[in-house]
Amino acid sequence: PRVCVVGGGPAGFYTAQHVLKHHGGARVDIYEKLPVPFGLVRFGVAPDHPEVKNVINAFTQTARSERCAYYGNVTVGRDVTVAELRQAYHAVVLSYGAEDNRVLGIPGENLSGVYSARAFVGWYNGLPENRDLKPDLSCESALIVGHGNVALDIARILLSPLSLLRKTDITDGSLAALACSKVKRVWLVGRRGPLQVAFTIKELREMINLPGARPVLNPADFTGLEDAIKDAPRPRKRLTELMIKTALEKPGEKTLEVQAAAPREWGLKFQRSPQEVLPTVDGQRARGVRMVLTRLEGSGDSAKAVPTGDVEELECGLVLSSIGYRSLPLDPSVPFDTQRGVIPNSSGRVEGVPGLYCSGWVKRGPTGVIITTMNDSFDTAQSVLEDLQVGVLDVSTSREGFGAVGSILRSRGVRPVSFSDWEKIDAAEVARGKAAGKPREKIVDPQEMLQLIGH
Repeated sequence: PRVCVVGGGPAGFYTAQHVLKHHGGARVDIYEKLPVPFGLVRFGVAPDHPEVKNVINAFTQTARSERCAYYGNVTVGRDVTVAELRQAYHAVVLSYGAEDNRVLGIPGENLSGVYSARAFVGWYNGLPENRDLKPDLSCESALIVGHGNVALDIARILLSPLSLLRKTDITDGSLAALACSKVKRVWLVGRRGPLQVAFTIKELREMINLPGARPVLNPADFTGLEDAIKDAPRPRKRLTELMIKTALEKPGEKTLEVQAAAPREWGLKFQRSPQEVLPTVDGQRARGVRMVLTRLEGSGDSAKAVPTGDVEELECGLVLSSIGYRSLPLDPSVPFDTQRGVIPNSSGRVEGVPGLYCSGWVKRGPTGVIITTMNDSFDTAQSVLEDLQVGVLDVSTSREGFGAVGSILRSRGVRPVSFSDWEKIDAAEVARGKAAGKPREKIVDPQEMLQLIGH
């Protein structure tokens, strides 16, 4: 059987890995829009979290398998259609992730100084489409809308000492911009309360212990919460206890000295919903955000934030919205639920289209960490294997796989990038990084990548 996977991120690689491992004869081809593989592991994981990127080693093993092939620089939906892939393969799995972001939908969102978290993360991680972002870091206060791990990542990158960032694979350009940054205060704002934050304890602890930055938490937000978390699940309980401790504990003298000397600070603001980004006098730039205070209806994860009518303004020249990523429809022939931003499916089988599957964020929505995506992709791969076993997928007719797709691409002037091509780019990045004392220096221009491999 020939299986095609669309998307070279974690979902695509885990799907391929599972199929290859559990079917001794299957061949899997992975198509990726960018010349370089690994998706959010390369472009989403924070530069100062290198251990999270270790999964790349397993993905590389998969790509090097003689029954697997990688074709980068191929945009499915433009260079080749899903219908053409379905003719060439017995099964097609869509694992192309979430390449857009949710918008706040408030006045002033398009002012200069307002950025999506997705674009900002893409900028410091070398995502080609965000390489020219040039965020303005000339203000002292930044406001991040959202209480997830991505919001904490951004706050940490904005406030980290340069000595820490210099040792990471953060891009050269963003390191230079952060070196000149005037930002010394970051507020993370959420519509709901401390019991509804979406970040995890590891990321919060890292932020609390960040050298040169002190946490500013309002004790009033945390009083009486001990009772509320008595029966909460353990991760939520430990996370809340850490916030309570940070907010309510009287710091010792040593801590006081360190905090007084800390040139930067960050804080969490709760039960506030952004209503408008306020413009400067000339109407060009952001100068602050007007927020409406909310009250919570219900409790726990399902609590809803209801606006009270009271408003508050916060001065800031940099606004980052970190309220989630969003998948986009790929091809008119593929069903898509625009409300939920996913492909309608059951266990990864696309509704009403036999032989078509999906895995990862486009299957279940843009939530969860790499391990969540792994389990989800194994689940989809299992559906493919079952369908092969019971004959839902007809393997008696041979399919040409890349044989057919390759000639379509050639006729359209598209030159795919192989995995050994990527390994040349990889070697060049590592060599450039070594010269600068970093694990790698990412190439951010796709044209430069293609020139390097003689395309």
